[in-house]
This record gives sequence, structure tokens and C-alpha cells, in this order.
Amino acid sequence: MCGILAVLGCSDHSRAKRVRVLELSRRLKHRGPDWSGLHQHGDCFLAHQRLAIVDPASGDQPLFNEDKSVIVTVNGEIYNHEELRKQLTGHKFRTGSDCDVIAHLYEEHGEDFVDMLDGIFSFVLLDTRDNSFIVARDAIGVTSLYIGWGLDGSVWISSEMKGLNDDCEHFECFPPGHLYSSKDRGFRRWYNPPWFSEAIPCAPYDPLVLRRAFEQAVIKRLMTDVPFGVLLSGGLDSSLVASITSRYLANTKAAEQWGSKLHSFCVGLEGSPDLKAAKEVADYLGTVHHEFHFTVQDGIDAIEDVIYHVETYDVTTIRASTPMFLMSRKIKSLGVKWVISGEGSDEIFGGYLYFHKAPNKEEFHRETCRKIKALHQYDCLRANKSTFAWGLEARVPFLDKEFINAAMNIDPEYKMIKRDEGRIEKWILRRAFDDEDQPYLPKHILYRQKEQFSDGVGYSWIDGLKAHAAKHVTDKMMLNAGNIYPHNTPVTKEAYYYRMIFERFFPQNSARLTVPGGASVACSTAKAVEWDAAWSNNLDPSGRAALGVHVSAYDNQNNLANKGVEIEKIIPMDAAPLGVAIQS
Repeated sequence: MCGILAVLGCSDHSRAKRVRVLELSRRLKHRGPDWSGLHQHGDCFLAHQRLAIVDPASGDQPLFNEDKSVIVTVNGEIYNHEELRKQLTGHKFRTGSDCDVIAHLYEEHGEDFVDMLDGIFSFVLLDTRDNSFIVARDAIGVTSLYIGWGLDGSVWISSEMKGLNDDCEHFECFPPGHLYSSKDRGFRRWYNPPWFSEAIPCAPYDPLVLRRAFEQAVIKRLMTDVPFGVLLSGGLDSSLVASITSRYLANTKAAEQWGSKLHSFCVGLEGSPDLKAAKEVADYLGTVHHEFHFTVQDGIDAIEDVIYHVETYDVTTIRASTPMFLMSRKIKSLGVKWVISGEGSDEIFGGYLYFHKAPNKEEFHRETCRKIKALHQYDCLRANKSTFAWGLEARVPFLDKEFINAAMNIDPEYKMIKRDEGRIEKWILRRAFDDEDQPYLPKHILYRQKEQFSDGVGYSWIDGLKAHAAKHVTDKMMLNAGNIYPHNTPVTKEAYYYRMIFERFFPQNSARLTVPGGASVACSTAKAVEWDAAWSNNLDPSGRAALGVHVSAYDNQNNLANKGVEIEKIIPMDAAPLGVAIQS
């Protein structure tokens, strides 16, 4: 993994242009502190900042085919590279890097090879024989990528917006699952799974098939030549990832190099009830457990850095990115280079609490499709950029292509939440790993209620952010919000505060257009807000906005407070942790 930057077809080939590309590439150095590379061919520049994970000794980029006529700069991990190498008979590989197969696949298949890649990636490939190029991004958008256009006719590609925003007349997010070809001067979708049409599937639910599919998704991601970790928050998704990793690690090449003993690390506001849950999971899995604490003030002090690195003004993304940003710095200090994380499960299985109000299986399924399609703007963006701010990579097995196909092919009737039948959110995932003979997790962890990450690190975290924003944004400022920010007008002081910071770093109109907007309750899409009339008066991305569902919903707290009850004696309002288990 790394940061990539490419300038293609620029009119200026001078030494000054090369210096400028190097300067912009250094803005991405946090993503790849291990090595820097730059290759110029005529009017094209391909730059790279490397985080060395597979073949750290010889896998520096850009990468080439045998005669160096095809040049590739890539950010990603190709999990099936060994199988692809076997298919590429007659080709000689320069490195052991998993990404080395890309140039050779292009030689064999032209532009139609991208769907053969099993992994997460964004890359630029330059064919010097005709000076054509292609750019591609992985299926869901786990890796971040932007595209821009210069007044001189040049095309710019960057892993982060800060690599091109000052030099392009217009720029935008590169759409996930797409390929851009210089020959066509346009995008085309290479990822076309059955679920993308939002047609309602009808396959029966088989818990063992679902279990095996997810286990394989985790196992294939244990490809490494460096120490790695597993995020562990004590919730269902990260606990399942940690459990599967612990169960299968001993038989992998990673264990041969680094051993099979896991050390678990968590971070949260002191006194968090989730710290207890994370430690319980760690003890159950046999890890050596360590806790780190941060304060609300620590998080507030980091907000500007978080917005600069994550490149958004979306409220829920910033709320969740801040503790992950703080955690990633601690993980990297331990010598860990990558972690496995639980992003994507809630989108696939309808795990957010607002799914309790889905009116029927058809609406339930369509909402999961909408959520998966938007992941690159929210959780994938957070997981990628808040970790890469410190040179740490995040891998997400729930977003494995094969696993998504298996999970999204199930009749959504099985995913529906039916409390009268004992089926809570993500019931089919919980049931798949409910093994009496060889349990993966303690029962009460396996069936624990969903906590969104920004809520999970402690309700006082969000409350503290709101209070801090209120000190910096006045009522008078809010009255003019629509005139100051006509696009995605902030409707809360917290949103206004984040927007001010974002605009200072990224003042271009193209930048503000990269951030999604619209009404949301408990992380829903705008369409799902229609499921409950009461939600339109309680729009907030926190899970506590799911009135009538969350045990600590805002209306429950207000009702208790109005009766003179001390809320914290009933429901602890302290922090929850965010954790990581690392391998040693």
C-alpha cells in the first residue's frame, strides 16, 4: 500500500514540473514512509510513496514489465497474486511484490484484466508504446483515489485530494469499481455484481456457507512480510475478525515469520464499559491485553489534523475518524504496519439500528445496496485515511468481493429484524458463528447490540464535540449559514465548525463537492429517513437518534433527565474503546 500521484499529458516537461510533482508527492509521504519513487516518460509523471508490506526489500515502485514499456504505480494489495503469477507463463517478474502482476496482466489481456484482481487497489498504468494510460479503483472503494483535469489538457491522479487540489481546474472522487481509459477519455464500470441492480435476491440462508465465505475473506488477508494487527473494539464485527484470525493464524506463512501469539490493544475514554468487553474478548481469545486512554480534549485537539487527513466535513465521519486517528498513531509506534478491520458488515447485513424500522424486505435490501455503494464516501474513507495518516494500512474482509456476493445473494427476508422472534440486527451473521461445540465468541458478545463507532468510543465524546462547536459557532453565524455555504448547508453548529476548518484547507468548489450531504438518522440514507415520521425531527448520524430502538436513545435520556434521574447511573455515558490486536 502507498500513496500514488500521476500527471499525464501535461504541456510542461521541464525540470521545474518534475520538482513540482515531487513536491506534491511529498504531501502523501505519510501514506508511504518507506520509499519514494518518480518516473518520467515524456509528458507523463508517475510518483509513488511506499508503505512496504509484501516484499519490502525489492518491491519499490513504479513497477515495470520486462522491457519497461509498461509502467505501473499502484496502491493496493492483490491477494490472489500467487495464482495469477502461475497463469502468466513466460513472464519474468522483477520483484516479489503482489502488485507486480498488473503490468503483465495488461500485456496478456489489455484493459479487460481488472476483474481478475482479488484485492484492494487503485493504480495508474502507462503504456509507453502508444502513450496511452488506464486508471482503475477497486470494487467498493476501499483505497482512496481522486482524478483532476488541468487547463493544459493534463489528467491528474492522486490517492488524496491534497495531491492535486491546488493544480487542477476541476477534480472529483474517482468512482469505485470503474476504469478510466485515455483512449476513450471516459469512465466505464468494470465491477458489475448481481446485487448492483438492486433486484431482490431469493437464495436461501445457509449459515455454514456464510461462515466459510467470511473465514476465507479473513484468511486471504493474512498475506504479509511485516507485523500486523486486528482491530478489536469488543463489538460483534471486530470480535469476529479477531476470533477468526486467532483461530487460523497458526497455519499461515505470517505465523512462520512473526509467530502466532496475538497482543491486543484498545483505546478509549477512561471508564468505558466497552473497555471491559474488549478485555473479555481478548482474554477469551488468549491475547496479551493492553489499554490506552484518551480524553475528550485529546480528541478535540486533533480535529484539525483529522479533517486535513480525512478530507471531509461529514459529521459522522469526523466523529468516528478522530479516535481511529489517535489509535493509529499508537499502533504504528509499536512497529505494526497494517491492521484488519470490521468495516462493511453493517451495510451488508443492515446492522445500523434504523434498519429496525425497515417496512419490508424489498426496502431493506435496497437500503443495503445504497449503503454499500456509498461506503467509499464514509467508512472506507475513514478507515483508509485515518490510518494512513500514520503510515498504517487497514484491510477489510467484510468487503471481500466473493463474500459480498455470497451475503447479498441471500433472500433479505432472513436479514429482517424481528424482535418478537428473537432476531436482532445482523442476526444471520451472528447465527452463522454461533457454534456450540467450538464457540467463536462468548454468547453475550455474539449477540451484543450494535454501537456505531463514534458512539462506541463513548457518548460523552459526541456530547463533548457538540459543546466545543457551540463555543466557536454563534447563533448569528448559523442564521447566515445558507449564504456562506449554499452547497450542503450545515444545519448544526458542529457541522458548521467542521465546515470552516475544511474550507480553510480545501477552498476549491471541487473540494466541497466531493463530500456527500442529505438528511440522515443513525447513518441512514436520505431515502430511509422516510421509514419513520418521527425521525425527520431528530436528524443526527448518531445511533442514539434511532428513537425507540437504541437503549440510550436521545429521547430516553431526555425523559429520564426531566424526571430528575441521573442518566449515568442507569446507562454509563463514558467512553468505549477502539482496539487492536497485533501479532508478535
